[in-house]
Amino acid sequence: MQVILLERIAKLGQMGDVVDVKPGYARNFLLPQGKAKSASESNIAAFESEKAKLEAHNLETKKEADALAASLNGQNFTIIRSASDTGALYGSVTPRDAADAAKEAGFTIDRKQFTLKSPIKELGLHEIEIKLHPEVSASVTVNVARSLEEAELQASGKSIQDLAAEQEQEAEFEIAELFDDIGSAALDDEDLINDQETEAVEESGSETPDDNKSE
Repeated sequence: MQVILLERIAKLGQMGDVVDVKPGYARNFLLPQGKAKSASESNIAAFESEKAKLEAHNLETKKEADALAASLNGQNFTIIRSASDTGALYGSVTPRDAADAAKEAGFTIDRKQFTLKSPIKELGLHEIEIKLHPEVSASVTVNVARSLEEAELQASGKSIQDLAAEQEQEAEFEIAELFDDIGSAALDDEDLINDQETEAVEESGSETPDDNKSE
């Protein structure tokens, strides 16, 4: 099916191009979203007469998108979710969740503008592309964590696996210290007993001469 593009479509063409597409793609996406029209003579003629206006509108929206992209690029949005100790989410993070997180941060973005190949199903930092305009995109990071404290750790470059390993090392160190303390206490007790026995022997030895004299 031939259509005339009303805006730039990635990997398809520029505004005003007449391209061949699959009928389903045209009927389900391009035509209903106003991104193209069927390439009839009347639609092509209408486009030519409106071309200057369409290009001006495209330029204006592109400038707006550029300004928004400048604000969005590099932003970090935190999403709190329940997950296992291995980092697997009990559920998933969708474009709607990302849009809600962006809204909380003061950015109004349609969930359809978030480009996710598949839902996010693990804790961590996830880079997401946002299509603001056919010619403008922004890149943001979604920080998916179980708590704000974990989100801060992840933002600093640590994963929950790193945190778990550190906690395990701390626990092992505390256990080792405990055994060292117990060992030291046992040695102290042994030394005390030895000292007491030595004192007893010395006292016994010192009493013998006195006893002989008295006899």
